[in-house]
Amino acid sequence: MHQLHDIQAVSHAIDCGQRFLVSAHARPDGDAVGSVLACGMILDQLGKHPDMVSADPVPLIYQGLPCARRIRHVSHVEGNYDAVILLECDGIERSRLHGIDGSFIINIDHHVSGRAFGDVNWIDTDSCAVAEMIYKLANVTGAEITAEMATCLYTAVLTDTGSFCYAGTDAHTFELAANLVRQGADPTIIAQHTYFSNPTSKMLLLGAALSNLKRDGRLAWMWVTHEDMLRTHAAEEDCEGLVNYAIAIAGVDVAVFLRELPNRRVRLSLRSKGELNVARVAERFGGGGHDHASGCTLDGPLPRAADFILEQLRGCLQSPMHELV
Repeated sequence: MHQLHDIQAVSHAIDCGQRFLVSAHARPDGDAVGSVLACGMILDQLGKHPDMVSADPVPLIYQGLPCARRIRHVSHVEGNYDAVILLECDGIERSRLHGIDGSFIINIDHHVSGRAFGDVNWIDTDSCAVAEMIYKLANVTGAEITAEMATCLYTAVLTDTGSFCYAGTDAHTFELAANLVRQGADPTIIAQHTYFSNPTSKMLLLGAALSNLKRDGRLAWMWVTHEDMLRTHAAEEDCEGLVNYAIAIAGVDVAVFLRELPNRRVRLSLRSKGELNVARVAERFGGGGHDHASGCTLDGPLPRAADFILEQLRGCLQSPMHELV
């Protein structure tokens, strides 16, 4: 367990302020969106004044979450805040927000790549999602877990555990999910909104990625070019989860999805079935994430980036077992 400061330090910092900015990493996923919303709801109940922002728009599949419209899409923050609460960031720059340098930072993270960059740091790698930490924060501060808050938190837990598939999912995870259902989250509706509401562009992009699928023993990879993104009219969020189709192959232990960016750099999504800690691989190149689900960005061109990361992963897979986890 990696824990710095604690929930009490966060609670005290909230007690001492009135105006808060709440945000998470750029390109927000389900855990980021759901946890930002739930954190804002907690602050509302405590009589505080939260502003919720994101450097990138809320993905389409999460726009139906309660209060999702309150998350403003901004790149530059203006205004005086008693504190900025950043979720799932290993530094201010991960939020891609300008104008918060010099602010009092409350840093809440559950990733193994988390860093104590804030004025108050609560990093708990035993939590299955940052949503679990926000759930605990609600309980400590005395906030009520409303049905709306439970919906946001359940969505966050569902997506950040890979639909309860990732390593680390245990009885405690299901106890948390069960409590959220008791408090008003509807698992059927949430699953339908999350997994059965994809735009056509994502399906077309998936087709392009699968047409490029390659496998070498325990390693599988696929990619899309910037031209593929334009041709399918895909948005950045349409890339989310595509790597799971490669890791789903029997006998594949590690998978990579590569996306060529407009500037010809290459964004990587890494997945592992458990033996290889891909967060450690991503951290070598300025990325990070979960032990078995992480990402980073490399210089292009795309073929060179692919060759480079595949060489790194092959080397890891050939290492003794104790060096992989």
